Amino acid sequence: ADQPLPTRIGGFGGVSGLAGYIRSEGITHVIDATHPFAAEMSRHAVEASAETGTQLIALERAPWTRAPGDNWIEVHDVNAAVAALPEATAKVFLAIGRQHIAPFATKPQHAYTLRFVDPPEAPLPFAADVIVSRGPFTLEGELEMMRTRSIAWIVARNSGGDGAHAKIDAARMLGLPVIMIGRPKLPERLRVESVGEIMQWLGHRACLGA
Repeated sequence: ADQPLPTRIGGFGGVSGLAGYIRSEGITHVIDATHPFAAEMSRHAVEASAETGTQLIALERAPWTRAPGDNWIEVHDVNAAVAALPEATAKVFLAIGRQHIAPFATKPQHAYTLRFVDPPEAPLPFAADVIVSRGPFTLEGELEMMRTRSIAWIVARNSGGDGAHAKIDAARMLGLPVIMIGRPKLPERLRVESVGEIMQWLGHRACLGA
């Protein structure tokens, strides 16, 4: 029977901890397949790989790009997204993850809708309508959610990929403005957009057609 791959859950303890793990485990290649907004971990991977002389590649899905009919307000971080919201009360869908919502408490006049994979364990920093649901989400489902809640604004991170794109398509169809948070700036590194390219980089050329 196939043996499970060795797995480690949790942090490494910063750059020095990750570098120590690379050395102790004899790691020769590092693949950074974290979320496009997991900037701290990606920076640590760059620094630890440089410190240990380890080869590094990032698997990073392409960001979303504007399509005809999109009404995007592009901003560089969450605080800028808060500033971009109107002062007048509006119904806002925050599609950004619970760890990024606190700054929106500075505009408590809005009626916020949040969507989480799991119910929040701690009190939220402001009153909100919480949807507990796991994606991927369909265009029809996103349209229904936005219509039934009379959503007028959407705040999203440009995470890319297909699984979360339905909300962007729905916003376009409904003519809604999307405050789109751009990806964090990361150090220069080798990056690709497919597993096939990762396998080629590793030397497993036979896997390219998979």
